[in-house]
Amino acid sequence: MAEKAIFFNIDDKGIATITLNRPDIHNAFDDVIIAELIQVLDQVQADSAVRVLVLRAEGKSFSAGADLRWMRRMADYTTAENKADAMQLAALMDKLNHLNKPTIARVQGAAFGGGVGLVACCDMVVASDRALFCLSEVRLGLMPAVISPYVVAAIGERASRRYFMTAERFNAAEALRLELVHEVVGEEDLDETVDALINHLLQGGPEALAHSKALIFAVSRQPTSNAVIEDTAERITARRASTEGKEGLNAFLEKRTPDWIKE
Repeated sequence: MAEKAIFFNIDDKGIATITLNRPDIHNAFDDVIIAELIQVLDQVQADSAVRVLVLRAEGKSFSAGADLRWMRRMADYTTAENKADAMQLAALMDKLNHLNKPTIARVQGAAFGGGVGLVACCDMVVASDRALFCLSEVRLGLMPAVISPYVVAAIGERASRRYFMTAERFNAAEALRLELVHEVVGEEDLDETVDALINHLLQGGPEALAHSKALIFAVSRQPTSNAVIEDTAERITARRASTEGKEGLNAFLEKRTPDWIKE
């Protein structure tokens, strides 16, 4: 029996983990795996018991992006089939980017092409000091189209104008400088660093975390207009009136642990 391409589990703390499990082909993905990932993300989105999602991979590479066998099949697709295929990948990136839980990418090795897209869609990224990154599409006569909104948001237009076109490989230190990743550590310290982030996240109210993430998307790259000011005021008004908001404030005033923190 063939090994499962994706492992998924949720522990007793509400930490969901998606593990890419195709180490023999550098965790490249195809249309079948994209559909599986979308299904898992929908499950995570709907499960109120899930507090944090960790995306990780087995083997030497995080993800090489598109599976070559899938790309060979694409060569014979009609225009309509190619569009539908691209829309599925776009849906995956959108769901991961806007997931209503905090997301952490644990990057132990190379992330190329669509693998960079997965990294850029996560809220926090911890990378091994041996990780490599590459937006390699132009060398195949293509472009990093559907991942571009997320990669440009992560590294900025200026860096994108270089790396989208040169397809240079860059290391974890450069990824840190570009703000594609947040921390670079030795491979032996990856899990400890991810766990430290998880512990920070578990201190926050689950609803507050989701609303804070939505807030970032609402105000990012927007002028501070009257509409934005009013929107932010309405958002905090709703949080103050919420059950979770009241619990958090009362817990602080009463010098006790709020009910979302499991002792």
